[in-house]
Amino acid sequence: MIMTQKEMLFIVQSQLAIDLNCSIDDFNGERDSIIFVEAKENPGCRPFPRKARYFEIVSMGKSIVVSATSERLLIAKTQMQGKDRDTVFSLPFIRGLYLHFLPDVKRIKPMAPPNFFSFELITRKEVVSLLDNTRFNEAIIYDTNLPWQTDLAVLAKQGGEIVGVSGASKTCAKLWQIGIEVLPKYRNLGLASYLVNRLTFEILERGEIPSYDVIASNIASQRVAQRLGYFPAWVSDWRCNFEGLEQ
Repeated sequence: MIMTQKEMLFIVQSQLAIDLNCSIDDFNGERDSIIFVEAKENPGCRPFPRKARYFEIVSMGKSIVVSATSERLLIAKTQMQGKDRDTVFSLPFIRGLYLHFLPDVKRIKPMAPPNFFSFELITRKEVVSLLDNTRFNEAIIYDTNLPWQTDLAVLAKQGGEIVGVSGASKTCAKLWQIGIEVLPKYRNLGLASYLVNRLTFEILERGEIPSYDVIASNIASQRVAQRLGYFPAWVSDWRCNFEGLEQ
C-alpha cells in the first residue's frame, strides 16, 4: 500500500534525525534558524562513510541543521551564526549541494513505456551480471566494497543491448535512492522518465520510499524529477572543504 505524503515525510525526517543526531523538531524550526549538533553514528543511521572529521548540513526549507565533529562544529558556528539561509549555503567551504526529491503521491502516475524498446526488472543478484560494464555509473553501484549496493533495477533494451538503466539502492529500512543513466544515442526519447517512473512505483508498492537525488548543477536530471511528479524535499551538503579553516 502506497503511504501518504505525511507518512513519507515523517519517515524521512525520522531517518535524517538518526543520521544527523538531532530531533525531528529541529527540521521544522523557524526559517533560517540554525541548529548545531555534534555528529554521532547512532544505531540505524544510513551506512554512508564518515571520516574522523565530519560535516553535514541539511535544510527541509525551514530551519537548518548542521551536524559535525567538534572542531568543524566550532568553525561552522563561527562562520554561520547570524546569517540567513542563502548566505549559509554559499559559504566557501560548502562545495556540493544536493537536492533530494520525493514523489508527490497525489501527482505521480504510472507511465506508458516508450515504443521500440523492451524493459526488464532485475534484483540485486541479477545486477551482478552488469558489473563488467561500467557505462551506467549514475544508475549502478559498481564498487562491491561499499556497504550498500544496487538492489533493484529496470533495464531498457533495444536489439538485446542495454541502452538505459534506472537503479535503486536500499540504504535503510524504508528509504531507497534512485539513479538513472541512458546512453547518449538514446536520450530525449522518454527512456529516463519511464525508467525512473517504473522503478518509483516498484518501490512505492512495497510500502517504501524512493528518493531521487541530484547535484544542484544537474538541471536535466532535476527536470526528469519534476516531470515525473517528484518535489524537492530537502537540500544537503557533505562534500565540504575546510582547508585553511582547521589545523
